[in-house]
Amino acid sequence: MKTWSSHKEMVSELAKRAEELAKSLDARKINLWHAATGVATEAGELLSSVKAIVVYNKSIDLDNIIEELGDLEFYMEQLRQELMITRNETIAHNMDKLGKRYRDGYSDKAAQARADKK
Repeated sequence: MKTWSSHKEMVSELAKRAEELAKSLDARKINLWHAATGVATEAGELLSSVKAIVVYNKSIDLDNIIEELGDLEFYMEQLRQELMITRNETIAHNMDKLGKRYRDGYSDKAAQARADKK
């Protein structure tokens, strides 16, 4: 096993260099990155709205929740289009995965066992 004298040294040695990343970029990769970044950003905004409800006891701002969900749908659709998959394929795959995981309905045990990952 390789050892380093510090975390800083390890990161400096292992982090992929920007120049190398830049050389490998093309329009498709940039579109994928943009869409995935959008999903993460909008998910964070949705989480912030829900946090305000749960932690700060703010009233539900349904317009904002709908706006953030719509933004998530936008970026997810951008990803699906770039990868040439449909929303229906995504949903069918998710239903199949969760059907395997929760054959007898939801339980904490089934959630922890992750039968779909075996």
